[in-house]
Amino acid sequence: QVQLVESGGGLVQAGDSLRLSCLASGRTFSSSAMGWFRQAPGKEREFVAGIRWSSGTTFYGDSVKGRFTISRDIVKNTVYLQMNSLKPEDTAAYYCASARGYVGRDWHRYESWGQGTQVTVSS
Repeated sequence: QVQLVESGGGLVQAGDSLRLSCLASGRTFSSSAMGWFRQAPGKEREFVAGIRWSSGTTFYGDSVKGRFTISRDIVKNTVYLQMNSLKPEDTAAYYCASARGYVGRDWHRYESWGQGTQVTVSS
């Protein structure tokens, strides 16, 4: 069991930056990957970024590639999402998630989820 708590969301203007944090506790050693997902009201959950916990290898959704960066601090058991050049279409609730025995983009394969943090980007 992994507990995840996100923070760092807020209201910003287009072009601004935010850094989200996800603090993990519990059986973090069992996690093979950590991911960020987002969901806007009335829309499907969307993969944003993922990281292989052991190696730090990263991968991204097409809509954020080149703008967002995922990273992790093993000692702090924390995953970050640096979001640059934010656009209004980035507005969503952002969720951190962990997976065991899986590294990828499918939200169904992620087992533990945080409560979410809201990111709102105005134009």
